Amino acid sequence: MGPHPAVAAIRLAVRRVLHDILTEHHSEQPGGHREERHSAHRGVTAAALPRSSAYSPAPERPAPLVLVACSGGADSMALASALAFEAPRLGIRAGGVTVDHGLQAGSDLRAAEVVLRLRALGLDPVESTAVTVGRGGGPEAAARDARYDALDAAAERHGAAAVLLGHTRDDQAETVLLGLARGSGIRSLSGMAAVSGAGGRYRRPFLQLDRQTARRACMAQSLPVWDDPHNTDPAYTRSRLRHEGLPALEKALGKGVVEALARTAQLSRDDADALDGWARRAEPEVRDAAGLLECGKLYALPPAVRRRILRRAVIEAGAPAGSLFARHVEEIDKLITGWRGQGAINLPGKVVARRQGGRLVIRQG
Repeated sequence: MGPHPAVAAIRLAVRRVLHDILTEHHSEQPGGHREERHSAHRGVTAAALPRSSAYSPAPERPAPLVLVACSGGADSMALASALAFEAPRLGIRAGGVTVDHGLQAGSDLRAAEVVLRLRALGLDPVESTAVTVGRGGGPEAAARDARYDALDAAAERHGAAAVLLGHTRDDQAETVLLGLARGSGIRSLSGMAAVSGAGGRYRRPFLQLDRQTARRACMAQSLPVWDDPHNTDPAYTRSRLRHEGLPALEKALGKGVVEALARTAQLSRDDADALDGWARRAEPEVRDAAGLLECGKLYALPPAVRRRILRRAVIEAGAPAGSLFARHVEEIDKLITGWRGQGAINLPGKVVARRQGGRLVIRQG
């Protein structure tokens, strides 16, 4: 008798991601193109070559290490269990990291419990890392930034090929709605990418699975899970959306809202990627010899392309990407499309944008 359907679903999702990681690992192997590199020696034995030129195969790289980020909740525990099951079958090393945000009493003890659970699954290395959560951008954003900084550091420390995250289709739907509420454009509507981070470090195997599948998989395997009280605290925007907003939408529009929003995320991501590519190709053509953006040439571009170029220019000048909103870019855009002699525009990161002589000057200070 096979595994429970929920367990089979999470394992299949993880297996697919691990296959991708393994393929990438082998393509980076020294001597991966050995046939081409040593074609000059075809048909000649090593003994017939001078000792200095005899072929010695490059040493094999160690098996890649994949870490799972685990809070102890149902989504990440299901992910950890699937990784522990699938990784050894593919010759991949598997470990885990839990981040103690220090936002609740006893969080250090819970982190220690998660470490024990991950080790019981057979993961190694496993560690808990404590972070200090700042205040910038609100509590949810600050906690997220601290968490990713800690995960980046753990991946670097252990030389991990990837870090798996337990975001589900439900999380994706919530992210799309939050982006829609901010009115910050199609990139926000594209939600979370299946692969993200420097070098594709972060992988999200569960974006096509719903939250209940992960929870059922934990129940079927008798995995203990911890339900974060912040997830039901109405003080947090995502919590209100999860427990009030989405149920209200489903009541008004019928079932299938989550699936539709997740589908919207993928379609939006495809469109956003295409427009980003267009903007990258167009940018050199709208700069003068000194590298300044020419307003006349920018005006001729479609708004979606032009605004992407403006946003990138402001970030390159020093504005924090997370603090730069659509309204900021729209104000800069008016220097091109609605020029009436207006003054400089102050932007996040002490960046200033002004129009001078038909050019945009964007710099700090």
